[in-house]
Amino acid sequence: MDTKDKIKVMLDSLQAFYPAASLELNYSSAFELLIAVILSAQCTDARVNQVTQILFKKYKSPQDYIEVDLEELENDIRPSGFYRNKAKLIRGCCETLIRDYESEVPVNIQDMISLPGVGRKTAAMVLGNASAVQQGIAVDTHVKRVVQRLGISPHVEVDKIEQNLMRLVHPEKWTFFSNATILFGRNICQSRKPRCSECPFKDWCPSPDKTI
Repeated sequence: MDTKDKIKVMLDSLQAFYPAASLELNYSSAFELLIAVILSAQCTDARVNQVTQILFKKYKSPQDYIEVDLEELENDIRPSGFYRNKAKLIRGCCETLIRDYESEVPVNIQDMISLPGVGRKTAAMVLGNASAVQQGIAVDTHVKRVVQRLGISPHVEVDKIEQNLMRLVHPEKWTFFSNATILFGRNICQSRKPRCSECPFKDWCPSPDKTI
């Protein structure tokens, strides 16, 4: 089975598994999702949702994050871990939004990655899910692991994996592919103990990590 066939089978199966694949982060705007994704680094989505449930009631706009004392912001996001660095990134991001984008989250990936703390993964995730703008594929640790195990991408660097996937997956499916693959990686193709007996790709998966 060549790579194009693998992608077709993968998309068909993911569509069956997760027909309405979405992020597990809670948000009501592109700005809220941007903050949530920044907080999600080295943190579970469940914990981020606990933090943002309170945070988003207190902070409504980029200006709110700028005006609050830095130590107070750090305390508000402390449970997400690495809170000092995340607080600085959030402040820097909000300052740039205010200065360069009239406090609005841009809808162009090049503008997005100009924001402090925002790389292509975060930009593609926010644009695709909050603005329905398909300009990239968010390659997180789950996406990287799944496509490498299935032999879909030979690359190690996430930027090269993304470029590889963008050539293989139709642009209309970029956000779905990322969201569904993240869920698949969390639920079935797990890092330490993949549940291969439940995997629809087990018959042709070449990974040495297979448990069957």
